[in-house]
Amino acid sequence: MTKEARRKISSVVRYTVLILVGFIMVYPLLWMVGATFKTNSEIFTSAWFWPKKPVTDGYANAFVDYGGKINLIKSMINTYKIIIPKVIFTVVSATVTAYGFGRFEFKGKGFLFSLMISTLFLPQVVLNAPQYIMFNKWGWTNSYLPLVMPSLFAGDTYLLFMLIQFLRGVPKELEEAAKIDGCSSIKTLWYVIVPMLKPSLVSVALFQFMWTSNDFMGPLIYVSDMPKYTNSIYLRMSMDGDVGFQWNRILAMSLISIIPSLIVFFCAQDAFIDGIAAGGVKG
Repeated sequence: MTKEARRKISSVVRYTVLILVGFIMVYPLLWMVGATFKTNSEIFTSAWFWPKKPVTDGYANAFVDYGGKINLIKSMINTYKIIIPKVIFTVVSATVTAYGFGRFEFKGKGFLFSLMISTLFLPQVVLNAPQYIMFNKWGWTNSYLPLVMPSLFAGDTYLLFMLIQFLRGVPKELEEAAKIDGCSSIKTLWYVIVPMLKPSLVSVALFQFMWTSNDFMGPLIYVSDMPKYTNSIYLRMSMDGDVGFQWNRILAMSLISIIPSLIVFFCAQDAFIDGIAAGGVKG
């Protein structure tokens, strides 16, 4: 067998395995799409994603109001009232903080950096009680402030650490050249560092977007009024609302809810992959 033939066979085997693994990973999503057109009995009796007798009542009922106070669209709007400011605050605060840790020397820097990293090992459930007591004393409960404001102070350690790792790979000569041209630290950050950090900033924004979209515990703890419920709470509440509820309705609402996240991810996937790769090898 020639070298060229072995190479072709290897390519065929490799791509076959990749396609098979990819199909296995995507199949639950395909099944979910198909199940939105199935009846309850077919959902629990068939593992094939294609419905035998398609029905559309799941989508028709997905937009029905719950108790006249909340519906799918309103819950999604409530969710993005948290996501948009939280993503913006995270990107800004994490960039400034990472710039401080990555480029400046100050007293206690090593201790503060170690303290910051140590918070990665602290489970969020441990912080829930003291944080609730603090926010309750400030009068922030039953609002979105406890969910948004911590991001204004670079409260997401993993995202901050990722930016610091990427920043360590940015040549310092670029900043030195900017200083020679008369740029201050702020101008250097804006005109030199931020453009270089763009792939990692997109990754930070997408991570925060996905985490906030899927957050269930935070809104459950701090939001008590039904009209303020986020999408994750609304979906769970819809499952508890009726005895013998329609699964195609729940799956249809879930599918509609993740469409914005899929669109955002696919639009930014190239920069996201670049940012993850760069953040993993720098330092």
